[in-house]
Amino acid sequence: VQLVESGGGLVQPGGSLRLSCAASGFPFNFYDMNWYRHTPGKEREFVATIGSRSLYTNYADSVKGRFTISRDDGLNRVYLQMTRLKSEDTGVYYCRRAGTSLWGQGTQVTVSS
Repeated sequence: VQLVESGGGLVQPGGSLRLSCAASGFPFNFYDMNWYRHTPGKEREFVATIGSRSLYTNYADSVKGRFTISRDDGLNRVYLQMTRLKSEDTGVYYCRRAGTSLWGQGTQVTVSS
């Protein structure tokens, strides 16, 4: 049972990145999935959530209108499309199986010129 994030990297302010989280070992389509991030000097914070079968999405105010969460139940993946990135979006991004202690190892996103 695991979650593995990928897609992080260095991007200039205003740029875009798409993060991916590959799930395995559990019935992915049954679970809501979250993205969180740990930014420098702050506690780990909620970024976005998507319901099972994509029934709903919800976002932190700080990313609303810039980030989009989606999922592909056939591939057991959840995505975070990030646009109009800002320096304050820099951090380690984690996916989580909602309501459980299952987290990925994280992927670093750095927004800098």
